[in-house]
Amino acid sequence: MRAPQITKHAMILILAAVGLAACGGDMDDLDQYINEVKAKPGGRIEPLPEITPYEVFMYVADKEGMRSPFIPDTPQASSASGGTRPDRDRSREYLENFPLDTLSMVGTLYMGNTNYGLIRTADGLIHRVVPGNYMGQNDGRITEVSESQVALVEIISDGIGGYIERDAAVGLAD
Repeated sequence: MRAPQITKHAMILILAAVGLAACGGDMDDLDQYINEVKAKPGGRIEPLPEITPYEVFMYVADKEGMRSPFIPDTPQASSASGGTRPDRDRSREYLENFPLDTLSMVGTLYMGNTNYGLIRTADGLIHRVVPGNYMGQNDGRITEVSESQVALVEIISDGIGGYIERDAAVGLAD
């Protein structure tokens, strides 16, 4: 039983010796290339740019009429206390489940005296909308349906507890 193991180990050693012998050889071209690279003159390294020291600024809110960065301006504060707010008691419409950039207008439809906008969702379904409907995820209320776009007003957070209105539109798809 031991004889096959010795033969296996001997074969591995022989293969390793042959492999290492193949690595050695004529390296004159490599030595010549290294000598050429070493003979080239060295490049000049540019000096590091001078770093200007940090200028310390001491903030004092009462100084020179500067306002405190931790207290909102008066117009924004009034927005936070009242004014525009999304209606949380309103029933949500289907198109409010989709971000505006995933909706596209595919045309208009005149029925009776009503001009409908045709909106396609990401899943390929087409929905009719009229002014007063809502769509998008920012409480977007449709204000106008024209031949080229559906205009709406969104209510978005101003970042300090209040809300502001922003105009948006979904244009006619190409």
